[in-house]
Amino acid sequence: MQRLNAPQLETEPSLSTTTASASSVKTSRNSTIPSLPEAHRTIPIIVGANWFRKALAFAGPGYLVAVGYMDPGNWATDIGGGSKFGYTLLSVIVLSNFMAMILQALSAKLGIATGRDLAQACREHYSRRTSFILWVLCEIAIAACDLAEVLGSAVALKLLFGLPLLAGVLITALDVLIVLALQGRGFRLIEAFVVTLIASIAACFAYEIFFAQPLWREAAQGLIPRAEILRNKEMLYIAIGILGATVMPHNLYLHSSIVQTRAFGASARDRREALHFAVFDSTLALGFALFVNAAILILGAAAFHTRGLHNVAEIADAYKLLSPVLGASLASTLFACALLASGQNSTLTGTLAGQIVMEGFLDIRLKPWVRRLITRAIAIIPAVLVIGFAGEGKVTSLLILSQVVLSFQLPFAVIPLIQFTGDRAKMGDLVNSRITSIVGWVVAIVILFLNFEYLWLILRG
Repeated sequence: MQRLNAPQLETEPSLSTTTASASSVKTSRNSTIPSLPEAHRTIPIIVGANWFRKALAFAGPGYLVAVGYMDPGNWATDIGGGSKFGYTLLSVIVLSNFMAMILQALSAKLGIATGRDLAQACREHYSRRTSFILWVLCEIAIAACDLAEVLGSAVALKLLFGLPLLAGVLITALDVLIVLALQGRGFRLIEAFVVTLIASIAACFAYEIFFAQPLWREAAQGLIPRAEILRNKEMLYIAIGILGATVMPHNLYLHSSIVQTRAFGASARDRREALHFAVFDSTLALGFALFVNAAILILGAAAFHTRGLHNVAEIADAYKLLSPVLGASLASTLFACALLASGQNSTLTGTLAGQIVMEGFLDIRLKPWVRRLITRAIAIIPAVLVIGFAGEGKVTSLLILSQVVLSFQLPFAVIPLIQFTGDRAKMGDLVNSRITSIVGWVVAIVILFLNFEYLWLILRG
């Protein structure tokens, strides 16, 4: 197992000469090309700009990360939880997003302090065999995430246009062309595209909630955690499903890379400032993700639970019932449009995450179109095969399966992230404080416990 000092993880030559050991151990592993090299440090930060302009310059990566917290994998658990238990599980959504905010802040810190994404840091820290195992596990997790995202887009296309599910899956493969077209015009355009889709999703749910007329007093009470969640097996099952669908490992790899698209300075002060704005960006973006997740559950509670419809767990069922139940002609259509936007957003960022993971763990460089073709195939082929063998009637079970597979990989991303950001040799002055480390490990333990509990409940049927 090889450990690298903080200067050895830097990409700038001026920082790699701060110690004698850094210059003597400067090997090919240290000269790793930055992830997403075509976008690395391409977005300028104006020196001397005011706070608002700097915040605007750093805004973007957090929203690419946030789409993973409102992807189609969340929809089934949120709708099921709202229709069955009303507003009770809102506290679980808030807790899950709080954990996500902490982990994403640590991910941004790793990228800014070391100049490495999480995949590269794992490759440089662990042995080749361990790194290879971590890469395989991460690819499986990304395929599982993409399975839910691709299925969500395919379901939306079926609801809107009547397309067969398999045809919808194949159409979603074309989003790789969108990524290539947008990134060729600059990383800012990708961010703008994602933010536009997020705004569209939020607008759709604002419309739905307006007509659903939730019981806001009960919704506020749902923000308070209840012991009933731990005692009620069905409620705990859905609660853990919400957590498993919210905390996604590939987002940790993604965020640690895309924060490096900003051309911040190399000094300690500049990096602290970059970290401050990056955390502000991701926290604000995850606040929007919290709104969307909460809106889905509130919609399920207001539209179905209060009307005695306690067993609406299928996305297709929710689509069919929304317009007649709410008395709003556009409710079902906007619901499907929001699902399509959510799926496309998630598959787009999932493609970027797949590229980062493959390049980071394997240290290989391919042409952009080849990289994205490979990473997209890794996501699409399993979805096509699974749907081909399981049939269209297994969508919900496939979504659950994707979250189970995701749960297995989660510890292999969370634990290295907390370990690396707590290592002064790697992080330098940006190392986690004792309180941050304690909070990080507590979050990791809670996530691990609830995810393994989720797996145990599933194994028990």
